[in-house]
Amino acid sequence: MDLPCPEWVLYVEQKWTELKTEGTERFCRLTDIDAIFNYGLSLIRPEDLNAFSRLSEKYSVQKSPERAPEFRQQGNLSFKVKDYTSAALYYSKGVCHAEMNTEEISLCYANRSAALFYHGLYRECLEDIRRALEAGYPSHLQDKLRARQTACLSQLKKPEKSNQTTTNNQTPPCQKIRNTRSCISPGVTVYFSPEKGRHILATENKTAGEVILEDEAFCCVLIPGKTFNTENRHCHHCLSQSLSFVPCPNCSYVRYCGESCQKDAWQSWHQWECHIGADLLAIGVLGHLALRVALKAGQNEVKRVKKSTSEEDHVTCSSYKSDLPFKLSLGDPCGGISDCYHGNTYMSIYSLLPHVAQHSPSSRFLLAITMAMLYRRLQGGPPPDMWASCENKGVSGTWEPEMSVLGATALRHMMQLRCNAQAVTAVMVKGFQTDPLNQFVCSEDNDDHPKNSHSCVKATIRASKDLTPGQEILHCYGPHCSRMEVKERRRLLLEQYYFHCNCQACQRDLLEGSQKATENAAPGLKCVKCGKPLQSHMDGYKCSWPSCGHQITSADVQNTLKALQSLLDKAFHLMEQHRLDEALKILKSASSQANSMLTEIHPLQGELADVTARVYATTGEWSLASSSLKRSIVAIQVQFGEDSIELGRQLFKLAQLHFNGVTFSFDSGDCGAALSVIPRAHKLLSLHCGPHCEELQELCEMERCLQGLL
Repeated sequence: MDLPCPEWVLYVEQKWTELKTEGTERFCRLTDIDAIFNYGLSLIRPEDLNAFSRLSEKYSVQKSPERAPEFRQQGNLSFKVKDYTSAALYYSKGVCHAEMNTEEISLCYANRSAALFYHGLYRECLEDIRRALEAGYPSHLQDKLRARQTACLSQLKKPEKSNQTTTNNQTPPCQKIRNTRSCISPGVTVYFSPEKGRHILATENKTAGEVILEDEAFCCVLIPGKTFNTENRHCHHCLSQSLSFVPCPNCSYVRYCGESCQKDAWQSWHQWECHIGADLLAIGVLGHLALRVALKAGQNEVKRVKKSTSEEDHVTCSSYKSDLPFKLSLGDPCGGISDCYHGNTYMSIYSLLPHVAQHSPSSRFLLAITMAMLYRRLQGGPPPDMWASCENKGVSGTWEPEMSVLGATALRHMMQLRCNAQAVTAVMVKGFQTDPLNQFVCSEDNDDHPKNSHSCVKATIRASKDLTPGQEILHCYGPHCSRMEVKERRRLLLEQYYFHCNCQACQRDLLEGSQKATENAAPGLKCVKCGKPLQSHMDGYKCSWPSCGHQITSADVQNTLKALQSLLDKAFHLMEQHRLDEALKILKSASSQANSMLTEIHPLQGELADVTARVYATTGEWSLASSSLKRSIVAIQVQFGEDSIELGRQLFKLAQLHFNGVTFSFDSGDCGAALSVIPRAHKLLSLHCGPHCEELQELCEMERCLQGLL
């Protein structure tokens, strides 16, 4: 769960402990969300507002004109070493911090146009040149800008090279769900049963890679990160990737892929969020998303949905008594059993269970006080149009008492998000090409067409393996079986989502865990004396070879692993500082130590080999880099599986290394090696990332180039 900032959590915890017994007992008895919110609102004091203001100051989103030149200078340094991606991102930060229509913002736009030009992004370059000139770019510098403009127009006159990729997984067109923008594949049906609630079953054979469902998001919020993370690389409205953002005129945080998204976002939500941007970052992404959902829904829609869900004169899923699953009619008008499915409408969100009773009293108190505080801060600006009082139409710009429903509704969504939200992650692929733009996103939940004329955000769900009729289609909630022990992930799922997971992976791991305990297996560990596998033995490990019998304590093993991890972290830090010789020396020492205790399939061996490959690749030693990466692939394949996205990414990097060995070192042996790796990488990336991901386009380009050399 994404909690508010730690300082605010501690502050609210102190407020909870200071409540008198009568107050805590009264709060614990509350089950109605409106009542919980209003109770929290009644506890907000001026000193609480002041405390929250102080805490949110470190998340300031105010423009800092004095920082804009600093970011521009950092961009210049990156530009000089031909790191055009970092240069463009630094210039974008300068654009966001500079005041509008100033010489500084014009300089940032102009410099960014140069980085875009060297990326081959000529249309984006022209747009930045236009923005620079409109912002008042100095006349004595305009000659070089005009020359760049002419060069862009010349490049755009050349015929464009097609980068379309092909895929063997041609998915039948999805069936549009009535009254929504959702699409479900033929041969896939939504069912309901009291035990599982809503769930999806395959009614026909489905091959791995086929699209199961496409669904447009009702609302979305970018998850903040550090340095150049998602909020610096994606449009804050349509989520498309870009290197040429336009800023909000009033704050330094949000940025958009163009003026159209900037305008749409302002009308939809940002005009109310802008002045509380620091507060939204302080309360965390779940609170931010909860408020945005409520803002978008509006007072009339919330009242309509509340009335609809409170009526009990029709049959609903919750009142269905049979143990047998039944098929839902997708998108039917409200009424009857079909109320269970509402596509991407607000009803589909409001009807999710908030699990009020499952939240601990202190957790409910934290959420209530947080949303009450955010509601108070929101009142510092004009009321949202969608929440303006219907009964007092003549009074504009006034926060009416009944508008507290906005805060209560946002609290409901925050509780729902606590046990329903799932992040869609964009993974930065650390490849070995010299063009950093090729390191952009490859997402397991990636949208094939992330941006269209309506700026919608759509999730595309594909089958990760072959499906047969009657098979339930499942989705991992986060703690994955290849990344976390079964007991730990089941504990986390119960703690956040309030269910005991009994999926096939959990059942298998529980069974295998008991078998391993019986067999005393210790995967990935070997005896430092004879090299034979270790077995668990009392509070440590014992060599499986009877004639050896060497023993080692669990504490010693953990200390060794921590020491190796520390060396790995240090080497990685040195590599980022371009101190490659020092990094390589540490990696060789760490690998030597690891080889004495860890087998080749241990995850730490894979990490050491991967970082070593990066160091060799940076120095242009492609053969040594590919040899190291192959060792990493052995561990990755065992840890994550032969059909995993993790293996696909490693194979993609290996193809890059072999390709670079051909193009930079003229090693003919790498040509065949690359052509043998590319099909495997292509298969896995197309399966998990879709046919339009940039890595697939790069693989196709490499394959065409290599085949031309044969």
